[in-house]
Amino acid sequence: MAVQAVPTKGNLMNTKKSLALAKNGYELLDRKRNILIREMMTLIDHANAIQQQIDNAYEEAYFALQTANISNGFCEDISKAVPIEDGLHLDSRSVMGVEIPILTMDETDNCNYLHYGTRTTNSAVDNVYILFTKVKTLTVELAEIENSVYRLAISIKKTQKRANALKNIMIPRFEETVKFITDALDEKDREEFSRLKVIKRKKLNDAKEE
Repeated sequence: MAVQAVPTKGNLMNTKKSLALAKNGYELLDRKRNILIREMMTLIDHANAIQQQIDNAYEEAYFALQTANISNGFCEDISKAVPIEDGLHLDSRSVMGVEIPILTMDETDNCNYLHYGTRTTNSAVDNVYILFTKVKTLTVELAEIENSVYRLAISIKKTQKRANALKNIMIPRFEETVKFITDALDEKDREEFSRLKVIKRKKLNDAKEE
């Protein structure tokens, strides 16, 4: 259904401008959506690769923990000597206006510095520490990627909704309005032309009679 508008040349020009803006807006949104989709698909591929690594890392780490518990006794007291991780930092980057998180950890040589004594432990405990440090690093990386994918998916959905509104509602409405006003103005011009012909014919007839 066309937007109700008075069929004037001014309204026709304004509607054509609105139509051009709507088409341009749709093209920009469509381009943004495609870029976001490509970015998300790249991250999903990376996430799948990291997920496989992290599954293997957890399996190795927990198997090593079982081995350490058997050979060294339960490691709960030893684990309390390892400090809580507080070197995690959050930053962000922008992809087409979408804030993508960047997680980083302080670079420390954890694997070469042990927080527990070596007199009452053995190499099995050291192996557990090394493997769980790897698990921690992969977990941070996976968290960054999954959060990025989530934010991109939300933005893609919003962009798609706006693009659909322009393509299926606003652009057809403006096109119908342009057609309505154009047809009305053409009809008005034809009526005016016919009226002028009648007037001209009448004047010619009057001139002949004189």
